[in-house]
Amino acid sequence: MKDSNFLKEHNAKSLWHPMAHPADSLANPPTIITGASGVRIRDVDGHEVIDAVGGLWNVNLGFSCQPVKDAIAAQLDVLPYYSTFRGTSNDQVIQLAEELRTFFAPDGLSRAFFTSGGSDSVETALRLARQYHKIRSEAARTKFLSLKKGYHGTHMGGASVNGNANFRTQYEPLLPGCHHIPAPYTYRNPFNESDPERLAQLCLQALEDEIAFQGAGTIAAFIMEPILGAGGVIPPHASFMPGVREICDKYGILLIADEVITAFGRTGSWSGSRHWGVQPDFMCTAKAITNGYFPFGAVMIADQVAEVFEQDETGRAAIGHGYTYSGHPVGAAAALACLQETQRLNVPENAAARGQELHQGLQALQQKYPLIGDVRGGHGLMCAMELVADRNTKSAADKKTLARLQEVTYQNGAMVRVSGPNIILSPPLVLSTQDVTGILAALDAGFAAVS
Repeated sequence: MKDSNFLKEHNAKSLWHPMAHPADSLANPPTIITGASGVRIRDVDGHEVIDAVGGLWNVNLGFSCQPVKDAIAAQLDVLPYYSTFRGTSNDQVIQLAEELRTFFAPDGLSRAFFTSGGSDSVETALRLARQYHKIRSEAARTKFLSLKKGYHGTHMGGASVNGNANFRTQYEPLLPGCHHIPAPYTYRNPFNESDPERLAQLCLQALEDEIAFQGAGTIAAFIMEPILGAGGVIPPHASFMPGVREICDKYGILLIADEVITAFGRTGSWSGSRHWGVQPDFMCTAKAITNGYFPFGAVMIADQVAEVFEQDETGRAAIGHGYTYSGHPVGAAAALACLQETQRLNVPENAAARGQELHQGLQALQQKYPLIGDVRGGHGLMCAMELVADRNTKSAADKKTLARLQEVTYQNGAMVRVSGPNIILSPPLVLSTQDVTGILAALDAGFAAVS
């Protein structure tokens, strides 16, 4: 490896970072991570901290999950790659599909379409939703509905259903026929409603109103995260997702659950849909499916949707979609090992317990620091704090304050993520109580420095 001076000097000279202004990466060099173990990461200067970001919501089992590493290494020796396009398959992906069928049976999902990651999974679900209606001779159903503040990746389809202007404005015009309704976001919403249950009902009414306005016969699917993640960790009231499911059924609209973040234990349940007692028509997964060790994803498909495709005799069900790395044997081997280890450790149980500790600790910090306008979480290990310059007006804290807070927190032992006015926490699901205490202590030091 090149020495640390070379890495620092050249980091942004030839490299553009995702989700960053190229000039900003030059002016403010990113932290260079060179090692990791357990739930800790180590930078080029040897500074080690707890990773309260969990990679990017995906390293659920931490950085030392040997069974997944061993599976990847072993598969590279046997079959490092082969396509799963029609006519060929591989042993690992067949076994994985069967395991996922069993794992997601409580969600009513029994078929898998494999992808290279979360954005690919969303794109796949959107395409298959349109195709489903065409097979059923309802070709007019092409539109998509989604939530403001929702995040669904960065492909053109995903960006089109995204509910955050940051991922849309510079890339418009996007896919036509994508419409958004208010999110059940108690801290900021157009109804000025702070009661979660009442807000959920208002948002459901807005959904039904939008369906009436667009015409139910023109809508293919509604896509939502069971708990909004990148938008700032926005958990809905328990009545919301079941209400969405009921409305979708009423109007013949497919429900796509974007569980790229929430599948495999993050919410304290095995899936976000299961957390709310809902069975979707499609479920988009990725991230934790291989613990972040290999780019891989899967769209899980419900029985009733699969049957429409599999019983078609017109030819319209031929799938003209796929990726070079769909069903990659190394990724499938990694996912098999990861799924087994995820179940062996029963990670939802620890995620729920440590999530409560983290959420309560953040609420205590809110009592101490006026900079914290809102604390969100309480469902597994996904939490956020929204920072404000003034609690009365809810005006957002400035970027310099957030950057300083993040830096001091890092120097005091925890990597946290800044997204807009939010500090987002999504640590590995194998976190200990001691780790939670360490994260909270580092944040306390960060807030003290900017207060």
